[in-house]
Amino acid sequence: MSTVRRGMFKRLGLLAVVALGLMVVVPTAAQAAVNTGFGFNARDIRGFPNGAASLTGGGAFDASSGFVHSSGGFSCLEDVLQGPLNGCLAGEGVRWDTVEVLPSTTFKCTGAAGEMLKTATTDDTTVVLQADFYRAGDGIDESFTAQMIASSGDIAPDLGGTQNVWIQGVGCGTAIVHFRA
Repeated sequence: MSTVRRGMFKRLGLLAVVALGLMVVVPTAAQAAVNTGFGFNARDIRGFPNGAASLTGGGAFDASSGFVHSSGGFSCLEDVLQGPLNGCLAGEGVRWDTVEVLPSTTFKCTGAAGEMLKTATTDDTTVVLQADFYRAGDGIDESFTAQMIASSGDIAPDLGGTQNVWIQGVGCGTAIVHFRA
């Protein structure tokens, strides 16, 4: 075999070894980033002076990378007259989707001046999201943008009962919530 052919085979062999090495390294690196999946169903979220909503949905997120893909359904059960969902009337609301996963947020369940300000932090059992909310008739244009929280634990232990879901300007509620890392 000529020297040119041997050199070509050596280079092809080296290229094959490098390609094989990349095929082993890339999946291992991809497996290091673990997304947390979640799902929830909240039938009654309220607490602020006016309004109530239901919220359901789920998805996956990775707080360390900022990855999030989640969405679901929502409905205003009573007219919301304050906060980011101000103007959502009873019976309105169709769906929500995520703008971004937030590292944390401060919140109140009632908006009352005397209520203690609380903090929720995104981790493997709680997710804080900035979300777009849509009403029928608004098409692909979001009707409202607000923060929301879903958690497997009580996010407001200073209040009676269990609150593990929140919508900014609407309040807190009890939900069936599941997280899986």
